[in-house]
Amino acid sequence: MATLSSVLICLACVFCTVQATTLTVTHAVNPRSSNSWEDTLFEMFDKDNARFLYLASLATKRTSVPIASGRQVTQTANYIVRVSVGTPPQTLLMAMDTSNDAAWLPCSGCVGCSSTFFDTAKSPEYKSLTCGAPACRQVPNPTCKEPTSACSFNLTYGTSSFSADLSQDTLMLGPDAVPTYNFACLRKVTGSSVPPQGLLGLGRGPLSLLSQTDSTYHSTFSYCLPSIKSPNFSGSLRLGVTGQPIRIKTTPLLRNPRRSSLYYVGLTGIRVGRKIVDIPVSALAFNPATGAGTVIDSGTVFTRLVTPAYEAVRNEFRRRINKPVTSLGGFDTCYSEPIVSPTMTFLFSGMNVTLPPDNLLIHSTAGGITCLAMAAAPANVNSVVNVIANMQQQNHRILFDVANNRVGVARETCS
Repeated sequence: MATLSSVLICLACVFCTVQATTLTVTHAVNPRSSNSWEDTLFEMFDKDNARFLYLASLATKRTSVPIASGRQVTQTANYIVRVSVGTPPQTLLMAMDTSNDAAWLPCSGCVGCSSTFFDTAKSPEYKSLTCGAPACRQVPNPTCKEPTSACSFNLTYGTSSFSADLSQDTLMLGPDAVPTYNFACLRKVTGSSVPPQGLLGLGRGPLSLLSQTDSTYHSTFSYCLPSIKSPNFSGSLRLGVTGQPIRIKTTPLLRNPRRSSLYYVGLTGIRVGRKIVDIPVSALAFNPATGAGTVIDSGTVFTRLVTPAYEAVRNEFRRRINKPVTSLGGFDTCYSEPIVSPTMTFLFSGMNVTLPPDNLLIHSTAGGITCLAMAAAPANVNSVVNVIANMQQQNHRILFDVANNRVGVARETCS
């Protein structure tokens, strides 16, 4: 009979063979930009409006999305990772996006793309897939006339649209090579929403990184996002089961068949200080038929709640502060004198996450204004989806264990 120690040694050996890698995550906003902090905040808030509208359209499967701001807005994800494509490898700084599946790359000859692109002619392994390829059936609405024609398709992303060919080449993630990786090779881009050097989809769909590397990383990844004001300005994306937090509280992942890529979780309530806020059950309830519920997203900056939920949370926050309220840009709960913020706790099924002030407040350098870094859905949108955004995630390890249908959150300083 095997002893307990021999069993543990065998288990350790099994886990030693599981592959994992860690990539550096960097914020896309330049910390040395000449823009003022206020201008940066306003720009991010405008981008968030477009981002939120895009996610709301995904959740409800609408075909058109209204624009929330009169300014020109973009929807580019906020965090980027260094990825190499082709043989020999060509490096791109790709935006990581948990609410999209496929990787998109600007390719040579692309109209409307940036000057940094993947030169397909320099990679002998590059291949454009045909309509007869099995992966072409995973592409939304391919423009296929016959099996031997290129698997081409058109998509919208935020306020932009693009046309692309489904292609294949080697993807390098740190030291790990992923051969025959399927991605979209951008041929024409209209608008400014598409990330300039491409996008790495971390969603749950069949063309996502998780699905294409399941045998390597076992549908598991985590990230720790740095604050935009961090002096180090970098976090980490950890792929695979090795090195993930062992002691971490988790909540079940919920699946919306209409949009299986999105990471839905069961938000059951919000506590401000010691008081659980009185939020209508319908404002937080998960409903796959309507797309209602709560999504964890890496690309939205400031958490958005449906109006009844936001107003209830905001009013309790104001009551706790009990000082005159002002506004700043799109933020409606601001203070021009010093405040002591109460904690805020997101209550999930099986897990509570308490946020410190750094995850709740933004501070203006002009006039010493402090604001609650949350908002309701844009006024012209009847949204049913709540989005837990990256400012509220910063300096936490967010674990996506898709193989076991769970999301975990643990406090971790990565800035």
